[in-house]
Order: sequence, then structure tokens, then C-alpha cells
Amino acid sequence: MGDVEHIKQRRAPKFALGFIIIIAVLGLFVLVTSIVVTEKDEYTLVRQFGKVERIITEPGLSFKIPFIEETSKLPNKTMLYDLATSDVITKDKKTMVADSYVLWKIEDPLLFVKSLNSQIANAESRINTTVYNSIKNVISRMSQTDVISGRDGALSSAIMENIGDVMDQYGIKIISVETKHLDLPSDNKTAVYERMISERNNIAASYTAEGESEAKKIRTQTDNEIAIKISAAKAEAEKTIAAGEAEYMKILAGAYSDESRSDFYSFVRSLDAAKASLNGNNKTLILNSDSPLAQIFNSID
Repeated sequence: MGDVEHIKQRRAPKFALGFIIIIAVLGLFVLVTSIVVTEKDEYTLVRQFGKVERIITEPGLSFKIPFIEETSKLPNKTMLYDLATSDVITKDKKTMVADSYVLWKIEDPLLFVKSLNSQIANAESRINTTVYNSIKNVISRMSQTDVISGRDGALSSAIMENIGDVMDQYGIKIISVETKHLDLPSDNKTAVYERMISERNNIAASYTAEGESEAKKIRTQTDNEIAIKISAAKAEAEKTIAAGEAEYMKILAGAYSDESRSDFYSFVRSLDAAKASLNGNNKTLILNSDSPLAQIFNSID
């Protein structure tokens, strides 16, 4: 009997220690399963019996009730959805091939869960239908030339405007719709390009003709202005010459009217006449004795 009591006393501490270890392990397990880690690029949905009780949007650690609450994740980042290449028809009934992609994100995770059952595939299906219809509607109101020239951002803006806030009902935000490839079907590329080249050549020819017409007009105007200026300059020159000759005659008349100077001027003019008559190699001047020039020379002492 004493041995049995002794054995029981020895087993009691071991049993207590084991119980404590089990409680500690269970406590650690409960603690670990109650911790929720939320990354910066995700939402954490905390559910209780399948119903979303709360959504954790900030990154960091949080807690949930073990065994009663469970968690799931949704992406909190910009995602890319690549639309399948499809044919669209322009306003002037021309077929074009559109290859586009969409940048989108989950803006309202609770609404996303309720409307799309938390499924990314469901969201992409809605995006595909909405964006394709928008691209088709926008391009159907544009001519082929406008579509081609709208690749600088105008087409994307028109598509975004056409989509509007239709995706808000799913808790989704469409950030942008971009066109990777928007081209003509291979069977009519050549014909369209040739027509575009012909149109551009016609425009260039029109600009060239307008330029040549304007240049001719400028040249004619310039020539008229030059002719007027030359005529005015000649008239002024003739006027100046006439005034000079009149002044010359006036001076000459004044000189000859003075008897004291008339002999000198007669002498100078006679020398000029003699000089003008000495042409060629013969420098001999033959004068009659009764010529005025001979009389001037004979009168010189």
C-alpha cells in the first residue's frame, strides 16, 4: 500500500508538467492562428461563418478569432488584363484590327466580393466585355483616318470617357485602356496606304502651287516697286543734270559778260578745241593766220 502511494506521488509532477506543456502548445497554436499578416499590395478579408465581417486595408499585423474567423486575400495593386485581338469597324465601314490592354485595380473590396464573389476571373470577364464594347462604339463613330491619327492618346481618352463609371458597381476602377496594336487587315493595307500617299501628294502639290503663286505675286510687286524707284531716280538725275547745266550756262554767261574775263575763257576754250583736234599719232596743228586760235597764239608775247 505504501508503495502504491509512493508511485502515485512520483507520477503527479510528471502529469502536471505534461498538462502544462499541452496547454502552452495549444496557447501558442491559438496565438499563431489568430495572427493575420497583411502585405502592402493586398487586402485581407476576415470572414465569420462565410460572411465578410471586416476588411483590413493597411499593411501590418492584426488578429482574428481562431477557429471562428478565417481570412482570404485580394490584390491591392494595379493589374493588367490583355484583351484578345479583335476586329472593329470604323464609321466609313473600314475594318481594323485592335489589340489592347487594360490597367485596373480593386477599389472597393467589399463590393467586389458581393458582386463578383471575390473571383479575379469574373472581374476580367466583365472588363473584357465592357472595354471591348467601348472600343467598338468609339471606333464606330470615327473615320479610319481619325482612328489612325488618334493613337497619340485621343483614342484612349475617348474609350475611357465612353466606359465612364460602369465598373464602379463591381468595386473596380479602370485606370487606363491602351492600344498595343491598331492596324489594318493585311488584305487591304496596301490599298489604304496607296490612297493615303496619293492624298498626301495632292496636299503637297496644293501647297506647292499656293507657294509658287504667292512667290510670283511677291516678285511682281517687287519688280513694280523697283521700276518705280528707278524711274523716280532717273527723273531726279535728269532734274539734277538740268539744274547743273543751267548753273553751268549761268556761270558761263556771267564769265563772258565780263570783258576782263572773256579773253581768258576764249583762250581756254580755244586750247580745248585744239586739244580735241589732235587725234592719232599726228600731233601737228595747222591753223590759218586769221583763225581766232592763231590770233590768240600770235598775240602772246
